[in-house]
Amino acid sequence: MQRLRELGWIEGRTVAVEYRWPEGRNEHLAEIAAEFVRLKVDIIATSATPPTVAAKQATSVIPIVFVVGDPVGAGFVASLARPGGNLTGLSIQGTDTAGKRLDLLREVVPGLLRLAIMANSDNPCAVLEMREAQAAARPLGLDIVTSEIRRPADIAPALDALKGHVEALYVCNDPLVTTNRMRISILALGARLPTIHGQREHIEAGGLISYGPNFLDLYQRSADFVDKILRGTKAGDIPVEQPTKFDLVINLISAKALGLTIPEAFLLRADEVIE
Repeated sequence: MQRLRELGWIEGRTVAVEYRWPEGRNEHLAEIAAEFVRLKVDIIATSATPPTVAAKQATSVIPIVFVVGDPVGAGFVASLARPGGNLTGLSIQGTDTAGKRLDLLREVVPGLLRLAIMANSDNPCAVLEMREAQAAARPLGLDIVTSEIRRPADIAPALDALKGHVEALYVCNDPLVTTNRMRISILALGARLPTIHGQREHIEAGGLISYGPNFLDLYQRSADFVDKILRGTKAGDIPVEQPTKFDLVINLISAKALGLTIPEAFLLRADEVIE
C-alpha cells in the first residue's frame, strides 16, 4: 500500500482494498477466492502458492498478482518472460536458495551429519523446496529425515519425533509454518535443534538463521504490477520478476540457548543480528 500511494493510488479514494487472511488454514482459501470473484474485484493479489492456486481455480478472467516460490513449476505461468493467461508477479526463488541455506547451517553447526527437513506436503512449492534441499544435501554427505506436516496439530508430534535423531532442522517456506513460527521455534529450541528458514519473521520468533529474499521489497515491487494492470496492461503481458535483494538474519539469543558459538566472519556477513 505504501508503494501504491507513491504511484498515486490512495486507499479509500482512488482504490478500495478487500483484505482476507486464512490464518494458515488452506481450507479457507477457496471460499475467500470465490468471495473475491463475487465481489467482482479488479485484481487479486496473493502471497504464497496455496492462495494463488485457489485464486487461479476461482477465475481465469480477473488478473492475479502473486508473490510465490516457483510460478513455472506450480503451473501459474507458461514462462517467466511470457506468463500468458491472467497471472503474473514475483518469484521468491525458494528452490534456488536451498543449497545456500545448507552451507550457512553447516557454518554454525560444526560437524553436522543428520538433518531434518520440514515441509507442508499440501503446498507444491514447499515440496519442491524440500526436494531441492534433499538434492543439495546429498553431495554434502548429510543424512536426511523428511518431516511432512499438513495442519497446526501436526507440528508438535513432528518435532517430538525428531528429538535426539537429528542435529538441525531446515524449515521450508509456507504460510502454515509462518503462521505457527512461534510454536515451531519454541519446540525446536526445546529439542535442542538449530533451525534455518527462508524468512526473517521466523528469526524474530526465536529461529536461529534465515536466508532468503527480502519480502518487504518483493511486496513493494508487486504494487508496480498492480499499477500497470489498473492502467490497462494485461497481466499475461507483464514478465514475472525475481528477487534482487536477499537477507541473512541470525538470532544470537537462540544461538546462546543452543550452546552455539557463531563465527565472527558469519556475523560480519549478516544483514541483521538479533541480540
